[in-house]
Amino acid sequence: MGRNDWSGFYATHRSALVAYATPILGSREAAEDVVHDAFLKFPPASEEAERGIGYLYRIVRNLAFDSLKRRRLESRTQSDALPDWAQPAPEASPERQLIDRDELRRMARLVSELPPEQRAALEMYRFAGCTLEEVAARLGISVATAHRHVRAALARLAQELDRAGG
Repeated sequence: MGRNDWSGFYATHRSALVAYATPILGSREAAEDVVHDAFLKFPPASEEAERGIGYLYRIVRNLAFDSLKRRRLESRTQSDALPDWAQPAPEASPERQLIDRDELRRMARLVSELPPEQRAALEMYRFAGCTLEEVAARLGISVATAHRHVRAALARLAQELDRAGG
């Protein structure tokens, strides 16, 4: 194949090869790169060139899959960024911070108004991370009574929050 023949061959088959590679790669730009590389690898003056366009399609297909493998490998090795769940939460707006502070004050006031045994059980269970068995042992009561205190405190808080609209 002469130089002019080669240019004509490229011009004739380029768009069809790009259309063939685009769905494999998911991007027309990537497909154009692969087709360009395939023409560079395609030997114009050898017996493979005599096999024609079928051989060129095979080269494009193989290069496209190689490109996909390379992208996957690069994305795995370049994932230095923290995953989404480990990213710090965006800072709340001043309005949101004010609302949160007000809700926290209201909740603290409601907890302080609970009967002492319910407040102690709730604080140990919810805030200190104690089990009901640990709450019962520390307060010198049964586990069932500790459970009743925690449940009653949570119910009272929920009722007060519902009444206040929040």
